[in-house]
Amino acid sequence: MTEKKIAIIGLGYVGLPLAVEFGKKIETIGFDINEKRVEELEKGIDRTLETTQEELKEAIHLQFTSSLAPVREAQIFIVTVPTPIDDHMNPDLAAVKGASEMLSKFLKKGDIVIYESTVFPGCTEEICVPILEKGSGLTYNEDFFCGYSPERINPGDKVHRLPDIKKVTSGSNKEIAEEVDQLYASIIKAGTYKASSIRVAEAAKVIENAQRDINIAFINELAVIFDKLNIDTTEVLEAAGTKWNFLPFRPGLVGGHCIGVDPYYLTHKAQEVGYYPEIILAGRRLNNDMSHRIASRCVKMMIAKGEKIADAKALILGMTFKENCPDIRNSKVYDLYRELIEYGLEVDVYDPEADPEEVRDEYSIEMISKPEKNAYSLVVLAVGHESFRELHPSQLKTPQGSIFDIKSFYPKDEVDGRL
Repeated sequence: MTEKKIAIIGLGYVGLPLAVEFGKKIETIGFDINEKRVEELEKGIDRTLETTQEELKEAIHLQFTSSLAPVREAQIFIVTVPTPIDDHMNPDLAAVKGASEMLSKFLKKGDIVIYESTVFPGCTEEICVPILEKGSGLTYNEDFFCGYSPERINPGDKVHRLPDIKKVTSGSNKEIAEEVDQLYASIIKAGTYKASSIRVAEAAKVIENAQRDINIAFINELAVIFDKLNIDTTEVLEAAGTKWNFLPFRPGLVGGHCIGVDPYYLTHKAQEVGYYPEIILAGRRLNNDMSHRIASRCVKMMIAKGEKIADAKALILGMTFKENCPDIRNSKVYDLYRELIEYGLEVDVYDPEADPEEVRDEYSIEMISKPEKNAYSLVVLAVGHESFRELHPSQLKTPQGSIFDIKSFYPKDEVDGRL
């Protein structure tokens, strides 16, 4: 067990669980620039629902702060800030660059900076290290060192949690790689995997989610084909799933902070070195187009029932990017909402799992607190929250209204269409 003090930079979905686990055993500082977030955590409130009040109490060595003074005392810094994409689908490294610049101001000899934020292969040493060197005046791999351990947090998953997921680790030389590996091994019950280099660890992260993205894109394409053939996609997948090695992917909207983002980090680097990635970008295009295709199917379904489209009321059930989770980052439900609005529908959004204030700030949508009964010409189940089991869409729609189930959440005979 290390005697060094750890500072976690960023207390979101990735940083907080990490800070809590280390804080149970090692003197740990949890830093975030969001003062409100820090105040809530000090009161035992985690709005991401990734940790409980009891777990926060168990982290007896953990100190939360929005001040840099305590952070300066650490010898190991773990960066867990967001790395989204910009409007042109290019990596947005503003936060990770900012964190690196901040740390460079008080980096000391012997310190280790470990990055967990998703980046493209080479980013740590090509982008972050020069920032650390310039601001500190220190020399990489002589005065200070780096590591990379890709985050594997699955928001909303109460089974596969941080200690239960094998952790990939790496370091800037053999000794540091071993120290980083042992550090994580102290909190990860599932064990660690020491990669041969930082670049290998960075690459492993982006392909994990690119692989899932491509597989889902294939299933989404099947859903488009089977719709044109008037075949139920879910029934086809269930039949094919009886083969032992058939992969159980399902069609749907692909958003969130990982699957809908990480592939662009890899394609960015690929194009930088002169290769245009065909399959990865094709999968991204197909998945990004699903909101448009679903909206079109819904409107055609309404027209087939003789419904007037202009000013018709629609209800979307779900705003988060996945089920049973409050995370609204990069939610493709917003794209579906915009598509339906452009068709002329008046759209309500209901999601008891999402924070109304966050939705308002992020997407300028005022969610409703409760759906109206017998009021909607179209009801779309977009996210399969368990809380929606108690809802009966048939009681929300008008007599002539339509129900479209993106997640095959309700029984087939209770909906008018599904992916």
